[in-house]
Amino acid sequence: MRGWQRQDGSKGIRNVVVVAYLVECAHHVARAIAERHDGGEVHLIGFPGCYPNDYAQKMMERLCCHPNVGAVLLVSLGCESFARNRLLEVVRDSGRPASLLVIQDKGGTRSTIEQGRDWVNATLPALAAMPTVPITPADLVVGTICGGSDGTSGLTANPAIGRAFDQLIAAGAAGIFEETGELIGCEGHMADRAATPELAAEIIASVDKAARYYTTLGHGSFAVGNADGGLTTQEEKSMGAYAKSGASPIVGLLKPGDQPVGGGLYLLDVVPDGEVRFGFPNISDNAEIVELIACGAHVILFSTGRGSVVGSAISPVIKVCANPETYRRLPDDMDVDAGRILEGRANLDVVGTEIADLVEAVADGTPTCSEALGHQEFILTYKSFTPAGPSCLPASAR
Repeated sequence: MRGWQRQDGSKGIRNVVVVAYLVECAHHVARAIAERHDGGEVHLIGFPGCYPNDYAQKMMERLCCHPNVGAVLLVSLGCESFARNRLLEVVRDSGRPASLLVIQDKGGTRSTIEQGRDWVNATLPALAAMPTVPITPADLVVGTICGGSDGTSGLTANPAIGRAFDQLIAAGAAGIFEETGELIGCEGHMADRAATPELAAEIIASVDKAARYYTTLGHGSFAVGNADGGLTTQEEKSMGAYAKSGASPIVGLLKPGDQPVGGGLYLLDVVPDGEVRFGFPNISDNAEIVELIACGAHVILFSTGRGSVVGSAISPVIKVCANPETYRRLPDDMDVDAGRILEGRANLDVVGTEIADLVEAVADGTPTCSEALGHQEFILTYKSFTPAGPSCLPASAR
C-alpha cells in the first residue's frame, strides 16, 4: 500500500481537494466550484449554520486536516459567525495549501466561482505531483457503521465486519465503532471488554445518556424500515450492531473529532451532552459517517441489510451487504456480499478476511462502489459535547 505523508506524521490514502462552505449562504458558490475542475478529486463539505458552534468548528478543523485531504479552499459569505480565519490558519499550519474566498469581498457569485475554479485547477497538478510513501495497516484508522438494518444484518455483515476489525486491529490498525443509541442493552458486554475499570464506567454512562436522550425525543434508532426488514426489538438490533465491534479489548472512548492515540478498538459516543435542545439532531447515518471521518477514519465499513447507497466526502465507504436478495437487487452499490453466508456459500471467517483484504486494497487506491458512482454525501449540524476525560483514553496515554 502507498499513500501521502502529512506534516503531522499521519498518512493519507487519498489526496483530495476539499471545497468547504462556512454557511449555507455560500453553499451554491462552493458547489459550483467543486463541480467543475480539470481532473483530480474535489470534494464538497460545509457547515450550514450562521451561529457559531464549538462542535462544528472542531469538526471542520479535523475534516480539513484529515490525512486524506491534500488542499482546502474555504468559501465564506462574509457576515456569518464562523471563525473562518482561525480555520484557515489551522489548515495552513498543517502544511496544506489553503485559501479563503469571501463572496461579499470577491464581487459576488460569478466572480467568486471563477476565482475558486482557478485556484482549484492550479492546485490539482501540485497534488498529483506529490510523492507517495509506503503504508501499513498500523497507519490506518477504520470506522464502521450500520444503516438500513434488517433481520440479516446481525447474522452476516455485522459479525463479518467484527472479524475484519479483529484482523486489522491485530495488525496495528485503530478501529472505531459507534452509535451508543444503537447499543442500548449491550453496555454490560462492552464494559466487560474495557481495558480499565474507569473506561468501563465511562462506557456504561455513555449508553445511559443515549437512552435518556432518545427517550426524551420520543424515538430512537429502531425505525419502521428495521421492522419491515424483520427486526423485532431494539435489543435485537442492538445485539446485531454490537457484533460489528468484534472481540478485541476496547481501549478508549471518543467523542466526535477526537483522534485515536494508537492502535486498538475505540467506541465513538455521538449523542450530544446535556439536555435535548432544539436543532440538535436525532441519529443520521451520513452525519455519523462524517463524525467517524473527523476522528481520523481513512475508510468506513458500512453494513446494510435493506440497502443503502450513500458514500461520503473525504473517506471511501465500503458497503457490506447483509442480505443476499438486496445484494442481487443493488449490485452496483455493494462491495461485499456477506449474505452468501446465509446461503451456505461462505462463512464469517471467509467474509471477514475478504473485508479486511478489501480495506487494504481500497487503502492502496482501489475505488469503492460509492466512489465509482460519485457519492460524496455530507451532513454537519449543531451539537454540543463536553471534552472526554482521561479515563476515556488508553491507559498508556493518560
